[in-house]
Amino acid sequence: MRFRLLAVGFLIVAIMFPVAAFTEPLQGRQIPGIDQKSPEDEERARVERGMAKKASQERQADLKRDTDKLLKLATELKQYVDKSNENVLSLDVLKKAEAIEKLARSVKEKMKGYN
Repeated sequence: MRFRLLAVGFLIVAIMFPVAAFTEPLQGRQIPGIDQKSPEDEERARVERGMAKKASQERQADLKRDTDKLLKLATELKQYVDKSNENVLSLDVLKKAEAIEKLARSVKEKMKGYN
């Protein structure tokens, strides 16, 4: 009986030891070929971050320029409408309104890039 208990205990230890060895956390360990970045990968990631930042800055500058132009066009449209009367609506007013619409769509599409 004692021998059986010893044998069962030994078997349990023999079975659990390899399982414990494989379930240990791998923190701080490096396994060759897994999750190791080469200097080229790090450089590529740095360059990609720089390019993304530059693209974002350019998009922001474009948005600022376009919204400034949009404000100018809207102000001009208001001035044209104020000068006209109920009988006369000039072609310039329609052209300004179309330009505003086109520019507003462009601004909207650029803003979608931020999401």
